[in-house]
Amino acid sequence: MIPALIVFIVTYVLMLSFQKYRPWIALGAAVVMLVLGALGLFEMTPLSALKAVDYNVLLMISATMCTVTLFIESRMPARLAELMMQKVPNVMWAVTALSLFAGVVSAFVDNVATLLMVAPVGLAISRRLKISPVPVLIAISVSSNLQGAATLVGDTTSILLGGFANMNFMEFFFFHGKPSIFWSTELGALASLLVLMFLFRGYKDKVDCAVETEVDDLVPSWLMIGTVLLLICMSFVPEPEKDGALKTLHGLRSGLSCVLFALIGLVRQSIKERSADPFRRAAKDMDRDTLLLLFGLFMVIEGIRAAGVIDAVAQLFHKAAGDNPFLLYVLIVGVSVVLSAFIDNIPYVATMLPVVQSIAALMGQDPTVFYFGLLTGATLGGNLTPIGASANITAIGILRKNGESVSSRDFLRIGVPFTLTAVLVGSAFIWLVWGM
Repeated sequence: MIPALIVFIVTYVLMLSFQKYRPWIALGAAVVMLVLGALGLFEMTPLSALKAVDYNVLLMISATMCTVTLFIESRMPARLAELMMQKVPNVMWAVTALSLFAGVVSAFVDNVATLLMVAPVGLAISRRLKISPVPVLIAISVSSNLQGAATLVGDTTSILLGGFANMNFMEFFFFHGKPSIFWSTELGALASLLVLMFLFRGYKDKVDCAVETEVDDLVPSWLMIGTVLLLICMSFVPEPEKDGALKTLHGLRSGLSCVLFALIGLVRQSIKERSADPFRRAAKDMDRDTLLLLFGLFMVIEGIRAAGVIDAVAQLFHKAAGDNPFLLYVLIVGVSVVLSAFIDNIPYVATMLPVVQSIAALMGQDPTVFYFGLLTGATLGGNLTPIGASANITAIGILRKNGESVSSRDFLRIGVPFTLTAVLVGSAFIWLVWGM
């Protein structure tokens, strides 16, 4: 167990120190795990490592990225944001509405992509009204992070949970007959909007925003809607009883649904442009680093599972919480918030899901409440600091490119109350529904 644990700790330290090379560090660690398995330190083979990779998750992420590329190119998000700005009376409501819009979009689209869609509107309004764009873009950024946990396709961490817990699209709304994580996320979003309204209460200038963006292609919007609808339909497809090709396809059904609509959009756009440029643009915009990182991490996690590390960590959590499920729940949420404020929540969630499952088994508890607590803390914890989430880093980069300086105080003034409010409200709802 010790060699596998050392490899895992070194992997995490290297990923934190050299974030640019995270995918290659994860892949290198996977190779080291395979070598340790071949030496007989624990039971792990290349075949078991490849089987540990969740290909459904990788298909969903890569295909959704392609569809999002087409959606952004259609300029529909910018037009929707401009239309919304016409309905608000002042800057406070404009910031709140833009943040809410970013949150709703990010429930279906990657958080960074959402920020890139909405940020230009926030910058334009700030320039027009001669106010600092810093708090405006920070508010949009933290809101885009918030609702990623609401649906199966909202964030990589949600896709990881869906794959691990075998949850389909509809089960993010209702799971085993109870309100699921969508509702806790939305309650947290509503509470955090009140925080934004308080923080921006002094912004009373009127908003004058013209609808200038033209959308000449509605197909990408329909593709986004079609992806969601097909995912819903796939939720009702029963799992085949016998192992075989049909059962394999059933396990990949969400990923293949996303691939279908991505291919329709890319092929159509290629025919329209009479070139393969849409495929090249989609490939360029695809977050290959995240895909490679996850591919390697799935194998690394299989290594520490085979070596008994996950069971040992579960025992530590169990000792800390005893037989008190509420104390364990609070511990999982709190640790997730703190750690995700400084480390990437994707490898953290990927690592902790099997740990949480093991802890629940030791306590004889249904793991659902702990899964939801983990996702809530890990998704929202990134909003505590400027480096806790990719969308926050991107927002600060956009501001600096536009000649704005962003201090940690600027970010913390919005991020801390926003995050704590959303976490407290969302996690309290989860415990009341699933823990009591």
